[in-house]
Amino acid sequence: MAATYDFPSDLLAGQEELHQVRAELSALLKRLPWSVEPLDGFSDDNGWRKVERPASPGWTTDEQAEVEKLRQREHELAVFVSCHRFWAEVAAGDRVDARMKLKHAHETPEETD
Repeated sequence: MAATYDFPSDLLAGQEELHQVRAELSALLKRLPWSVEPLDGFSDDNGWRKVERPASPGWTTDEQAEVEKLRQREHELAVFVSCHRFWAEVAAGDRVDARMKLKHAHETPEETD
């Protein structure tokens, strides 16, 4: 039988917010131009695969600030979750299993199958 863990509510909330921030950051980065600074487009077929990029207008100051804000929050949450006092209560050999269960604690049972 698989072990179950009684995660504290603040740890669960921190992990859930970390998932949300990472999803928001990923979606934002996909919408933004490929280069932070304005750059001309290019095409390079000298490598093992062809690489092409259109011209990039760069990111606006607001876009840069939003990315920085999300990255900072992601870092804060990652530190909070990984350094939480709960991990001291879990046997060293069980911490990886506990961490994996925490990462998926927000999923419904149907999603984990």
